[in-house]
Amino acid sequence: MKYIIVDLEATCWENKDLQKKNEIIEIGAVCINTEGEIQSEFSEFVKPLINPVLSEFCKKLTTIKQNDIDAAESFKEVIERFKNWINVNEDYMLCSWGFYDKSQFKSDCELHKLGTNWLNHHISLKHQYAEIKKLQRPIGMAGALKIEKLQIDGTHHRGIDDARNIAKIFIQHIDKWKYK
Repeated sequence: MKYIIVDLEATCWENKDLQKKNEIIEIGAVCINTEGEIQSEFSEFVKPLINPVLSEFCKKLTTIKQNDIDAAESFKEVIERFKNWINVNEDYMLCSWGFYDKSQFKSDCELHKLGTNWLNHHISLKHQYAEIKKLQRPIGMAGALKIEKLQIDGTHHRGIDDARNIAKIFIQHIDKWKYK
């Protein structure tokens, strides 16, 4: 079994415009083995189909530049490389901080008319962390890092950096996660 700690960044707008569809603009992931060792990383930008021009809010929040997105390939190409990197024919578990990443993957797959079966192996570390720590409700990644006395490395709201930080929390509790 390998654990794929994944974090996505997506198009966003300051006023959370519900008329606009969020699309993935960055996939960041860390592969961890059963011993809690980092095996490899995946990090790619994705060019959105519907709104390829990032809002000022999105660029400021994520620090992703428009030229990064302009030079990126479409979701269809990037997701194929991501699934090959995971090797979806072997045992794996997608792990993200909450359910947002799974639902955003599903949304983008549906937009591009791609299958979603590969998303069936997923857990929310955010919700399980709250159970492990007996918290009243789930908390953000930054709060969990603080509880663990771990530092935020890199830039918050960048897919690969957030995946690396979530991986640190995952490794701290590798024997406590439940894989339904």
